[in-house]
Amino acid sequence: MAPCMCSKISTADSLVLGALQIMIGIFHVFMWYFLLILYMGQIRGVFGTYEPITYKTGCALWGIIFIIAGGSIIRAVRHPTQGMITFALMMNIFCMIVAVIASILTTIELSSFNSVSYRNYGQAKLGREVSRVLLISYPLEFSIALTYSIFGCIGLSHHHNEDSLTAVTEEAESTF
Repeated sequence: MAPCMCSKISTADSLVLGALQIMIGIFHVFMWYFLLILYMGQIRGVFGTYEPITYKTGCALWGIIFIIAGGSIIRAVRHPTQGMITFALMMNIFCMIVAVIASILTTIELSSFNSVSYRNYGQAKLGREVSRVLLISYPLEFSIALTYSIFGCIGLSHHHNEDSLTAVTEEAESTF
């Protein structure tokens, strides 16, 4: 049988992953606010206004989930209980799902472009550029959440094994 080559993630690495998730989440919330101001300033023209699916669903506002997941990682590192580690793991799995859905919605938005009023063309083009930038950050968020999820599962199994070994040791000592 081959020895286990898996190890837990260090405290510093976990804190960095949590901080990165929080920064990405804040960036997404700021971009949502920018898009809100941008699209609200459109003038109704003959061809209408540009309202992409990511704007209608508030896709960039989903960055709040990234902030919560990053905070849960930091909290799980500072107070490593089984419940906190499990919560951080669940939030990161949810982050991966959100990142995939947001990537799909943004790809759908960028794959089609209906003509808009010439007055709103500049706003539509700028909004699409913001969507391209956000599309780059979704795989980054996915990879951060996946990294923590993998090492969180390993850490959770190590935490569980340490608890069971401690219980067995205490039981053995109490019988003597």
